[in-house]
Amino acid sequence: MVQTDVMPAMEQQRIGKPGDPCAMVIFGASGDLTRRKLIPALYNLAKNQLLSREFAVIGVARSPMSSEDYRKKVSEDIKQFATDKVDADIWEWFIRRMHYLSGDLTDKNLYLQLKELLDKVDKDHSTHGNHMYYMATAADFFGPAVEQLADVGLMQQDSQHWRRVVIEKPFGHDLESARLLNKQLLRVAEEKQIYRIDHYLGKETVQNILALRFANGIFEPVWNRRYIDHIQISVAETVGVEKRGGYYDKAGALRDMVPNHIMQLISLTAMEPPISFDANAVRDEQAKILHAIQPMSDEEVLSRTVRGQYGDGTEDGKRVSAYRAEPDVPPDSRTETFVAMKLLIDNWRWADVPFYLRTGKRMPVRNTHIVIQFRRAPFVLFRDTPVEHLMPNQLVLHIQPEEGISLQFAAKVPGPVMRLGTVDMNFEYQEYFGKQPSTGYERLLHDCMIGDQTLFQRADMVEAGWAVVNPMLDLWKALPPRNFPNYASGTWGPKEADELLERDGRRWRNFEK
Repeated sequence: MVQTDVMPAMEQQRIGKPGDPCAMVIFGASGDLTRRKLIPALYNLAKNQLLSREFAVIGVARSPMSSEDYRKKVSEDIKQFATDKVDADIWEWFIRRMHYLSGDLTDKNLYLQLKELLDKVDKDHSTHGNHMYYMATAADFFGPAVEQLADVGLMQQDSQHWRRVVIEKPFGHDLESARLLNKQLLRVAEEKQIYRIDHYLGKETVQNILALRFANGIFEPVWNRRYIDHIQISVAETVGVEKRGGYYDKAGALRDMVPNHIMQLISLTAMEPPISFDANAVRDEQAKILHAIQPMSDEEVLSRTVRGQYGDGTEDGKRVSAYRAEPDVPPDSRTETFVAMKLLIDNWRWADVPFYLRTGKRMPVRNTHIVIQFRRAPFVLFRDTPVEHLMPNQLVLHIQPEEGISLQFAAKVPGPVMRLGTVDMNFEYQEYFGKQPSTGYERLLHDCMIGDQTLFQRADMVEAGWAVVNPMLDLWKALPPRNFPNYASGTWGPKEADELLERDGRRWRNFEK
């Protein structure tokens, strides 16, 4: 094959401007996140002509290997984890821009070597001195690694080149640790250099929440307490903890999902219209919502939250083990694998409208969705008909695995008698726009390259999310659960989660297989 430094012609039409020229440094380059998500996402960007031609990757990890060995490794990985058929020419163009450096993230010499390699890469690939550092590592390394980068001058930027750092979750393990990490980062970097990433925000339906609300005149006028009865957000997973028992038992469902993923979904669903789609204008409104969530007293934590842990059960007709029988999980673990709660937002738009949240493992289906349930229509018109009750309208935003939007409304059943049936009007992204190969990281990585922070959490947003869950963490630590495990694998969680809504005359919307 004749090698050339010009990106080969692409079959797909360009759908946006390419990212800035840059070198992307991936700390944790030999880990699962890199091979399953990051490298395939970068390849997809290259295939769609959304990577600059002046681009390079430097993988950093403990495993000793040469750059050539690393290229061979990721070339094998991409065959397994690519979201579409790999184009040989595009991959050849991409792989020649990949380099590798092995070392200990606590060793200053590693960062001096990285600085030398970046200088060489900048010259060889004309990356203009722009550097993006992606922390795909254990959380303990986030702060120290960024400090080490700053110590050798790799965080300094000016009008000619930028330096950005991408931080994966978990961003702290409670409010105090999140504040400390923010302070540690902000001592050596500006807020505009820090990209706290949440892969949920890379999903089309999440991004489409703003378009749905603010680009359609039929929705925004009714998006308030006058018309909406309540909102449900569910993040259900069929898997257990798999091989992550050691990590998960220290985190639990509350820390793992609520301060980040679910708080982002709440803020996008409930925020006021921003004055523009400038990143800070959008995030200002999101932050206001997070700060407006009512803090819970100890009594309210007891009455408005539910925690659970899965026991034995069945999944797809097969027996599965309880959480306490999973690898690296203590046999008497008190860690929750399920959380449900009722939150209230203290502002004019959402006063007295409950937000019900739940997330859990070993549920019947893998499904993430937002249900906006509207108030029932007055029954007076139907009182002299066979209609006994009116079903409330529901607008459902399906986030995963299928991405789409559905609207449930009532219609008359054909025939001489007045009878009502429930109708679903469904929109699926894949059916309407076609399938777009994606890992969920493409949009987020591209935004990092062009400097758009709209889909990334700011320091105040992270701390506001932790402030919501901190009372639960404190009380649950003081009052350990006595009835774990309290729901069978393959079910929708403990009965107390259903009772949480039933006390208010409501029920969860479940989506079965």
